[in-house]
Amino acid sequence: MDTIYLDHNATTPVDPKVVEKMIPYFTGEFGNPSSAHKKGYEASKAIEIARAEFAKLIGADPSEIIFTSGGTEADNIAIRGVYFKLAPEKNHIITTKIEHPAVLQTVQYLEKHHGAEVTYLDVDTGGRINLDDLISSITEKTALVTIMTANNEVGTIQPIEEIGKICAEKGVLFHTDAVQAAGKMPFDVNKLGISLAAFSAHKFYGPKGVGALYIKKGVRLDPQTTGGGQEKKFRPGTLNTPGIVGMGEAARLARENLDSHTEHVKGLRDYFVSRLKEEIPHLVFHGDPKHQLPQVASVGFSFVEGESTLMFLDMDGNIQASSGSACSAGDLHASHVLLAMGVSHASANGTIRFSFGKDNTKEQVDKVMEVLPPIITRLRKMSPLAPKEE
Repeated sequence: MDTIYLDHNATTPVDPKVVEKMIPYFTGEFGNPSSAHKKGYEASKAIEIARAEFAKLIGADPSEIIFTSGGTEADNIAIRGVYFKLAPEKNHIITTKIEHPAVLQTVQYLEKHHGAEVTYLDVDTGGRINLDDLISSITEKTALVTIMTANNEVGTIQPIEEIGKICAEKGVLFHTDAVQAAGKMPFDVNKLGISLAAFSAHKFYGPKGVGALYIKKGVRLDPQTTGGGQEKKFRPGTLNTPGIVGMGEAARLARENLDSHTEHVKGLRDYFVSRLKEEIPHLVFHGDPKHQLPQVASVGFSFVEGESTLMFLDMDGNIQASSGSACSAGDLHASHVLLAMGVSHASANGTIRFSFGKDNTKEQVDKVMEVLPPIITRLRKMSPLAPKEE
């Protein structure tokens, strides 16, 4: 039975064209890009080509890109780097209650151990912040505003351009975790007024273990790692040449195919949602339908437990989805994102995230809808909370 993979927000398969581009840098072109000889030069040249390709994807200058091991490291370099550069004179950070742990746990660490004062903005039932709350929270002590572009669990897109304008007017640096945005929606760092942004290649058909941080020209950070001069000393250490080459190729493909891929996944998502509404009662859809990534459907199945639903999907149909953020997989606590949006614990625990990719098909959606309704019916029959007609 072929796998139906609907967990693209967790990770995407590496595009074959990306793999093809990477292979030479595992074999013949194995040089260290810091070496002063031909093989080193060839590796360095490949990295700079990749840097330029990724910069094009986000509207940046190549000199504003440093490569990292992924989005989490990029978030840490940005948030810690700004804080330790500006504190204690400016020790206030503003974020939201629905950030990825890469951001939340970092600001919580600074709050607990290094004197940071942190404001955690509320979100509405769709997962969006109130801009007036942001404005009223900024003070003379504010060092950084860090608000994700698009949420990994429900797909809600924040008013990033408006946030960028507010931060510019107030003279405050603006960092965004854009891991779920790159390659999935139009994203231009200059248009959006962003100071720093984190990215990860494996979210747009590139390899795992490589990411990038955008640092706007003129933004100063305190380096968080020592030991070499690579990546402007912000990320010292031998560069992951194959991974970076792969990220560059994935960025090129994402930029060239953005419109067609967006149309494809949105069509599948909308078809899936329409069938869910017709065929399964007692559903709740999470996120802001007017401001949402095109590939995500976060669905609360009332009266059932999400982990059980996932187990039966995998067993009965070889269908793979997620009950929340992959970074908290195995954690049975209700999603902090859904709870912040006002969703009850019971409803949050019954929520499944389906996220579509470029290689999914309408036939796969039809197969899911052959398997999913009977699973929900079976689980509801075992639930004391479900209506009797179930």
